[in-house]
Amino acid sequence: MVKRLYVKRIGIKIMRRQERIDRVDLMRTFIRIVEAGSLSAAARQLETTQATVSRRLQSLETLLGVKLLLRTTHAMKLTDDGERCYQHAKRVADAWVALEDDLSQSDDEPVGMLRVRAPHAFGQQQLLVPLTQFLERHPQLTVEWMLNDKTVDFLSANIDCAIRVGAEVDPATVSVLLAEVPRSLVASPALLERFPAIETPQQLSNLPWVALSTFYQHQITLYAQDDEQAVQVAISPRLFTDSLYAARNTALAGLGVTLISSWAVEEDIRSGRLVTLLPQWQAAPLPVHLVYPWARYYPARLRKFLQLMREVMPGLSGMRQPEMRA
Repeated sequence: MVKRLYVKRIGIKIMRRQERIDRVDLMRTFIRIVEAGSLSAAARQLETTQATVSRRLQSLETLLGVKLLLRTTHAMKLTDDGERCYQHAKRVADAWVALEDDLSQSDDEPVGMLRVRAPHAFGQQQLLVPLTQFLERHPQLTVEWMLNDKTVDFLSANIDCAIRVGAEVDPATVSVLLAEVPRSLVASPALLERFPAIETPQQLSNLPWVALSTFYQHQITLYAQDDEQAVQVAISPRLFTDSLYAARNTALAGLGVTLISSWAVEEDIRSGRLVTLLPQWQAAPLPVHLVYPWARYYPARLRKFLQLMREVMPGLSGMRQPEMRA
């Protein structure tokens, strides 16, 4: 009799403890484990400990009565039940976010954290003013503004959207074309004094170069403005860099010619610190996209940010509306 009472009390305690578990948080943790690729990576992204993440995974497995992950020292794999759970959990998490948004803010006011990645120079110089104004208009919103030029991996990086300049469109994501970035072919007057006058694209091969390695390395393509004739020019860079600031500053120092976003050198050209070469020949502009993963529901913070980018991007200094192409 005493033993039965003891077992009953233990069972009641377990049930009460499980009732206190936030099942949505357990599913969100499981989603993060799967998308981050490991418990330790998920813990870093969730800003908690690996032990906490492990306990949440065990709690979810206990609640569902199935094994969700197979783990070894060096690998992690979803079970068949884990794959089904992941797909269902994504739908439930999306629906829960939609419910929170709908009930907490009837006027569609964005709340919470929006994680955005943008190219370093572009995000720092072109977008900080509209971003600041955006945050002032929406006091319940917080933005994590990550500036780097790495390839976007939404699953492992735990970001909501990214601004990409000149990158190929990934068909697995939603890509919204916002604007185009015209480019300028520039060099310092001191550099040009050391060489014969440049009158044709082919003569550019005789000059030293600073290459923006993200977009070009050993050759560039230029188009004649009158008939859109294209010519490819081989170049020999003295410096390869993925930094727009480094390309601009070394061009100013006379290291080499560079083909660079026009907005970054507008003032240098006006002041005469840099000279535009062959203005009748132009490189293709770089497209600017806002990219985010496909989902059944997008929270107000992402929708509002997309609306902001659509409005302000074409009007930024050195930018233009994208041209329609066949």
